[in-house]
Amino acid sequence: MVHSSRPALLTDHYELTMVSAALRDGTADRHCVFEVFTRRLPTGRRYGVVAGTTRLVELLADFRFDAADVDFLRDTGVVDARTAQWLADYRFRGDVDGYAEGELYFPGSPILTVSGTFAECVLLETLTLSVLNHDSAIAAAAARMVTAARGRTLIEMGSRRANEEAAVAAARASYLAGFGYTSNLAAGQRYGIPTAGTAAHAFTLLHDDEPTAFASQVAAQGKSTTLLVDTYDIAQGIRNAIAVAGPDLRAVRIDSGDLAVLAQHSRELLDSLGALDTKIIVSGDLDEYAIAALAAETVDMYGAGTAVVTGSGAPTAGLVYKLVEVDGRSVVKRSEHKATVGGRKTAVRRHKPSGTATEEVVVSQGAPEPLPGDRTLQRRYVTAGEPAPLPTLTESREHLRQCLISIPWEGLKLSAGDPTIPVTVVAADQPEG
Repeated sequence: MVHSSRPALLTDHYELTMVSAALRDGTADRHCVFEVFTRRLPTGRRYGVVAGTTRLVELLADFRFDAADVDFLRDTGVVDARTAQWLADYRFRGDVDGYAEGELYFPGSPILTVSGTFAECVLLETLTLSVLNHDSAIAAAAARMVTAARGRTLIEMGSRRANEEAAVAAARASYLAGFGYTSNLAAGQRYGIPTAGTAAHAFTLLHDDEPTAFASQVAAQGKSTTLLVDTYDIAQGIRNAIAVAGPDLRAVRIDSGDLAVLAQHSRELLDSLGALDTKIIVSGDLDEYAIAALAAETVDMYGAGTAVVTGSGAPTAGLVYKLVEVDGRSVVKRSEHKATVGGRKTAVRRHKPSGTATEEVVVSQGAPEPLPGDRTLQRRYVTAGEPAPLPTLTESREHLRQCLISIPWEGLKLSAGDPTIPVTVVAADQPEG
């Protein structure tokens, strides 16, 4: 079976049936505005992190339906002949605006705005939410881990706990959030993320004894390697590691057990062996809470896997893609618990003279009255189908770092609470304040 490499079919069936009906009744070309936002943050979270926007814009360039795609849709009855012809000529010619990658968001923040004809915009719903919900969830969890680590380096090593492509996206999102390395080589190739990795328990078990395995690894990688010392007995593993590599071994890694106690004992043992500069890396089901619990211990680096690639209990950001404007007219969904504020939104972040963020103001079909310390949150990503220059991953990483500095310190706590700053959404017919 031949699979298309284009992202156009990474969508839901009903997007195509809506386009078919709109083409038939003449509404397909009405100018529409769709917005991406969340009604609430995941339980226990006090901020969200925008991630995946650059990936999405890059995917839009290939969002086309080739002959095989169109034949599949026609042959399976998803679309009629008229829609099939329309899809064969499809390319997105609208505009995309949104928050910068690395920006913080809160309930009601209009983090992405897609405008153009109904037909061309509605087709992007599933892809947009697939990318942003995944990447933003990972980035938010990773950012909390970075805060908990208090300046110590983190390695993302969760590829084996995720879909193969999701693993690459997760590595990118966690690096954006402040992780120092990933174990995923595809992420290293695609995005220039530093990669790290040495050996697993299987390598030790392959050899007749632990010293032989360590000697082989050091012979191949030098003393700058990291030796995994918990295959058998950790204390003896550390003694074997230093006996083989000498006191200038770069690091040892512990992947199991009571990490707080083991880190303390390992540091004492390493020091007694003269390995004063040998680092201690810990891994094994670490999330932000486990990392925070190790803050007072003699740990130099953390390896996080399952928790980071699954959003540490929140695998989706809960973002939605909603129609808010048709031909310049505000439209509103009024269903209970899922109501929307109509009209295209403009958003600013307000700050004290000290630079601390105090509020986010979102105005429908207008702009907030400018005040000193305001920072505009939206930027142009695509104009008439053509992408604007995109920020580098390094720039987005720095943007998030600055955003986290700007929020009130209590907003960085891991304990549950209200969103870090309030969002005031002003409808078109409602005065600000």
